[in-house]
Amino acid sequence: MKLKPLSNHVIVKAAVQEEMTKSGIVLPGTADKERPEKGEIIAVGPGKIMDNGQLSSMSVKVGDQVVFKKYSPDEIKIEGEDYLILSEDDIIAVIE
Repeated sequence: MKLKPLSNHVIVKAAVQEEMTKSGIVLPGTADKERPEKGEIIAVGPGKIMDNGQLSSMSVKVGDQVVFKKYSPDEIKIEGEDYLILSEDDIIAVIE
């Protein structure tokens, strides 16, 4: 199945975050962890239509690593994979 976001939405594959204790032991992901705040964009919508009818182009592209607001994305599961859908406005930065 292929996801195609509409308007100024993007689909993000969340980055796996590992926690490390002070002594250097890596803890695996757990159910009680916070929502992710970073990920890779896997699909981008065409852009938002402005009040004047013009299409505003997207400032991010597929493959960009981004940081976004913690509680803004909607979570979906497609074919056993977890994805996040969020508005371009909720993206805070692109990681270079």
